[in-house]
Amino acid sequence: MIDLKAKPFYLNDAQIAWVRDTLAGMTREEKIGQLFVLMTYMPGVDENRIKAEISASHPGGLRWQRKDSREAWQQNRLYQQHSRIPMLIAGNCDTGGAECVPDGTYVATAAQACAGGDPETAYHIGLTSAREAGSIGVNWLFNPVCDLYMNWRNTIVNTRSYGADPDKVLVMTRAYIKGVKDSGFTIACNAKHFPGDGTEERDQHLVMGCNDLSAAEWRKTFGKVYQGLIDDGIETVMVGHIAQRALSKELNPDLTDADILPATLSPELLQGVLRKELGFNGLIITDASQMIGFAAVMPRKDALPAAINAGCDMLLFANDPQEDFGYIRDALEKGVISQERLEEALTRILALKAHLGLRKESYAFPAEELREKWVGNAEHIAFRREAAEKCLTLVKDTQHLLPIDPKGKRAWLVYVHAIPNSKAYQGDPTMDVVREELEQAGFQVDVCPTFYDLEAKNGVDFRNFIAIMEKGSREELKKKYDVIFLVLNYYGYAQTNEVRVTWSYDHSIDQPWYLSEVPTVAVSLNYTNHLIDVPQARTFINAYGSKRENIHALVERVTGKAPFTGTAEETVFCGRWETRL
Repeated sequence: MIDLKAKPFYLNDAQIAWVRDTLAGMTREEKIGQLFVLMTYMPGVDENRIKAEISASHPGGLRWQRKDSREAWQQNRLYQQHSRIPMLIAGNCDTGGAECVPDGTYVATAAQACAGGDPETAYHIGLTSAREAGSIGVNWLFNPVCDLYMNWRNTIVNTRSYGADPDKVLVMTRAYIKGVKDSGFTIACNAKHFPGDGTEERDQHLVMGCNDLSAAEWRKTFGKVYQGLIDDGIETVMVGHIAQRALSKELNPDLTDADILPATLSPELLQGVLRKELGFNGLIITDASQMIGFAAVMPRKDALPAAINAGCDMLLFANDPQEDFGYIRDALEKGVISQERLEEALTRILALKAHLGLRKESYAFPAEELREKWVGNAEHIAFRREAAEKCLTLVKDTQHLLPIDPKGKRAWLVYVHAIPNSKAYQGDPTMDVVREELEQAGFQVDVCPTFYDLEAKNGVDFRNFIAIMEKGSREELKKKYDVIFLVLNYYGYAQTNEVRVTWSYDHSIDQPWYLSEVPTVAVSLNYTNHLIDVPQARTFINAYGSKRENIHALVERVTGKAPFTGTAEETVFCGRWETRL
């Protein structure tokens, strides 16, 4: 029996009666649909399509992408209007409302908040996320991330983690949650990605992840964070497609390595550790079920029922909804999923809805004025500026180059970024912001070309190869420039297991051959581990963001108008001696 009066649901008798009555009144198809959080990519807002989807699938939850706040508000309102049982509407807001809707506010990354050392930044991320997402109908944030950044090679966690210290991560994630709860909206939070990412270099989007800490070490680190958040009453936990072999074998010594499963499919980890040892009574949801860490482990027709049987209450996303529902339906008919296990999962789903006030007779969708009030408002943008100024980190300046007086200084800007993945690429606007901020400070700036930009400008032309390879005279370079700014702006998601600096062409002019010729300031606008690829850079800064506020704060500190106050974690040196020189 699930104690619905206990944390994290805290239901009263009337709410418990609603859960039981709703469950008793559901059809089999509604019960199956409630297990899924579906994704919609479709452009625009089509009420007939939404009604048809609800009629066919009866989804328990929703996430969407590629809609501005106005469209998202309209869409979410229609989903709630036409659902017999109101839906859990989820948003993914690691850095603020901008991840939920493009016109929302980016505040800061977790790595940035970690560098600032003050939980106020994490609080502002949570507050902004909840205000902006809540105003468009979101009632569930897939946040905070409570992974520990223990392996410098891991770029899926790099910027999303509050660091390697479990005590600090616990302080920061609690601050994020407090921001959510202080927002004025009723929104559930979610700790992810159990049993914990950040110990290895691979990405569970592409492989089954492995957290290979010993059982004792896991309990002192990830276990400590999860225990703290569970004791606080966090409502949900998202389970990663991440194995934890030591814990699995401790609980079931008969398991061979071939038997080890990711947490989403592991009863040892979900029932033995999360439910029994850590005492979690809330809702468990899988990470996205299309990820290779889930999809490549066993056939989908077996994996979906296995996830429910292992202890997951909801499945994040469907491949082909009707096919996936059929797999669950078939498992129920064959007794693979018991009626008891199905009703246990549904009880927690409905209990979370009751906890959030999602009873049809009393639920009111947010008024549109709230969206207009909160999304992208001036206070939230001020949070971004404050974070940029507080958290910027001078990792090293062993050549004693800073500060630089920009008056009369000639600068060469080498702006290098991830390889474009679309023929629609016409240049990276962030480079223009960097150039503008340097020029406004007083530098005279020339820009180094990249091969991508030459092709975007000139098309396929052999002269592009000549231009990108020709470095010219070293002595002329030293006469022409007083300083070089090497700005690295790399992002990556679910395409490669780790993102590293990739220069625009082999032996190209943007590669750092100039580090020993002209004093160079190297800057990362995103990842914190780029020293592995430019260890000879004697001045290196982590700026943690590519918004104008981050770049303006960067230039102010380079020119001595303000001090650097961020602190680098040990992982920035990538375990190498020469990166410190």
